[in-house]
Amino acid sequence: MWTPKSSLFLAGSCLTAISATGAIFELSSGQPDWGVLPTAILLGVCAPLGVIFFLAAVKDARANL
Repeated sequence: MWTPKSSLFLAGSCLTAISATGAIFELSSGQPDWGVLPTAILLGVCAPLGVIFFLAAVKDARANL
């Protein structure tokens, strides 16, 4: 059963996954638009947050079955 809370967690997971993917492509291009350090920080923050948000969404959805 989906709840508004689990939907928000899932949306956060999607957004952070998209941001992390974009950061990977920017870093692999050699010349990131924001510079190497801010892009690497973005990747370092978004990658774990995406996993955390996804696990929180699954946990919340299972709790409301």
